[in-house]
Amino acid sequence: MEKHTSHKAILKRLKRANGHLLAVIGMIEQERPCLDLAQQLHAVESAISNAKRELIHDHIEHCLEGEDSASRAALAELKQLAKYL
Repeated sequence: MEKHTSHKAILKRLKRANGHLLAVIGMIEQERPCLDLAQQLHAVESAISNAKRELIHDHIEHCLEGEDSASRAALAELKQLAKYL
């Protein structure tokens, strides 16, 4: 199976998110303020969502690519819809 070009960037994002998540776990163990925890958890969630979006967009471009303008327009619309997943 052919590797997608974006996988390297997605892996980098997920490793960064994993590092942030480990930091949040440490913050909880240190009994840091809830506001600090919420901010860091939001950053982790955002990083994972961005990685998921990039993966979906890459799949659309790589595996569902069409040649004609109607297909390209439909794929562009699908990408826009994917942000609501």
